[in-house]
Amino acid sequence: MQICMMGSGYVGLVTGACLAEFGMEVMCADKDRAKIEMLQRGQIPFYEPGLEDLVEKNTEEGRLSFTTDIQKAVEICKVIFIAVGTPANSDGSPDLSQVEAAAREVARYMDKHKIIVLKSTVPVGTGRWIKRVIGEEMSGAVPFDLVSNPEFLREGSAIEDFMRPDRVVIGAEAEGAIEVMKQIYSARYLIETPFVITTIETAEVIKYASNAFLATKISFINEIANLCEQVGADVHDVARAMGLDGRIGRKFLHPGPGFGGSCFPKDTEALIHTGRDYNCEMEIVKSTVKVNKKQRERMIEKIGEMVGDLQGKTVGILGLAFKPNTDDMREAPSITIIKGLQAKGVRIKAYDPAAMEEAKKILNDVVYCKGPYEVAEGSHALVLITEWNRFRRLDLERIKGLLQEPIFIDLRNVYEPHHMRALGFKYCGVGR
Repeated sequence: MQICMMGSGYVGLVTGACLAEFGMEVMCADKDRAKIEMLQRGQIPFYEPGLEDLVEKNTEEGRLSFTTDIQKAVEICKVIFIAVGTPANSDGSPDLSQVEAAAREVARYMDKHKIIVLKSTVPVGTGRWIKRVIGEEMSGAVPFDLVSNPEFLREGSAIEDFMRPDRVVIGAEAEGAIEVMKQIYSARYLIETPFVITTIETAEVIKYASNAFLATKISFINEIANLCEQVGADVHDVARAMGLDGRIGRKFLHPGPGFGGSCFPKDTEALIHTGRDYNCEMEIVKSTVKVNKKQRERMIEKIGEMVGDLQGKTVGILGLAFKPNTDDMREAPSITIIKGLQAKGVRIKAYDPAAMEEAKKILNDVVYCKGPYEVAEGSHALVLITEWNRFRRLDLERIKGLLQEPIFIDLRNVYEPHHMRALGFKYCGVGR
């Protein structure tokens, strides 16, 4: 089966490479000529473990290709995925201009029946609107079916998530389109992946509801962590006990500096905006967003409580990306924390295994280092923000010797408090 992927960003490229691995012929089409030329040279424009090898393999074997010729891609392929960005507008609503532009371009070149699949994260009602847009743009009456097929990829483990998903959601009206989608994902039947076949509107809501719920779990455990600090309890044990309850589950009960990235901040705001459009206030989601913003401010306060007078001090930062195994700096907690510290007269040294080039575009007046020990050298305190695996087994005696003061602020609870204090550190985690 020949598939066109409109958009070769994170979702489009991962989806395209994985579908090629399933045996499909995939053309990733994009108007960004520089990006396409980079991909044709085998270079990946962002960091995602395993993706470069997957792209190289399927390109060499002829199942994956890249083009700026949108017309050719649309005419050749039976199924067209729209996987372009939907960034947030200033009011929190999603910017659907790229989705509309892609849909109009597809409509312009459709010469026979096509199945158009919305892979981009879009608010409820978008599918119906896009059907009207395509109908308006077409020069003739060419039949087509529209499908909503939301993605559930976690940055840093996107390939595994695509290959072994928790579920596949297909929102469609036409039985023929549903059967084609089942064929595309037939490899998932072999591992008994649950398929949710539903309406377009329901599929659109599923994506936002899932992300908002996970974001809510994070904000909830952060509030509990703050309470634990006040009453002398340990959030690590609280979260573990909660997670053992099958009704709750252990995932996303990890306190820290709050959620970030390209999805949770954008999708929670979009859901709030959608609720307002339909006169249905999303009160829990609004609280989730509020708690998340306050949590970042609380992290700055925590650093000040540990260090004392911050003016003129040097603070070392371990981890800049919003999570490990990615170079994504979008809405990363490190941005708020670093800028907040700089406003208080702090000099920042920092290291991240993958995200420093992206960080340099956002964060000024930061000394970017070659590793954690260079960060620690001469700093008055060390702050662990992103829990990369390489930060889990630091030579702590060496770290202590390099610091001007043995202050270690662990915003991801990587280390055990009693062990750190036994080593002579002035240590604090979150909620412990």
